[in-house]
Amino acid sequence: MSETPDTTVDFRATMGRLVTGVSVITTRSGSTPIGMTASAVSALSLAPLQLLVCIGNHLYTRRAIAEHGRFAVNVLGEDSEALARNFAVSKADKFAGVETIDDHGVPVLKDAIAAVVCDVAEALAGGDHTIFVGAVRYCTHQVDSRPLVHFAGGFDALRASH
Repeated sequence: MSETPDTTVDFRATMGRLVTGVSVITTRSGSTPIGMTASAVSALSLAPLQLLVCIGNHLYTRRAIAEHGRFAVNVLGEDSEALARNFAVSKADKFAGVETIDDHGVPVLKDAIAAVVCDVAEALAGGDHTIFVGAVRYCTHQVDSRPLVHFAGGFDALRASH
């Protein structure tokens, strides 16, 4: 079975029904901070501590992660839609006006509700994406926080359960 434009559109729409958290992946290219919004992030292993991120092969962030060898996953909170949109577009300085902490070799977003800094353990081919397996070097989170989520092409917040 081969993919047609219709099945590609259907697949994107179908997978859009999978609610995902919204993260900004950050790294460096030399001394320049690099970042992009991503939803293809997942915990992978507890022994050793690993997660994975999937980055489009055509993106500059993919090349920067491969060259730098370290990246951070910055989990965004429910009030961070503007930050998600800022890092989702191609523009000269996505970090203008964005506060970061630079203690771990990559920029960590100060407004993230959780952050995980990883060294690249492996880079695997995944069709038109690269799957980066990250060996966790540092992680932190805010206890009383709620995530920004992505569903059906839009951003939203989780509703409180009753």
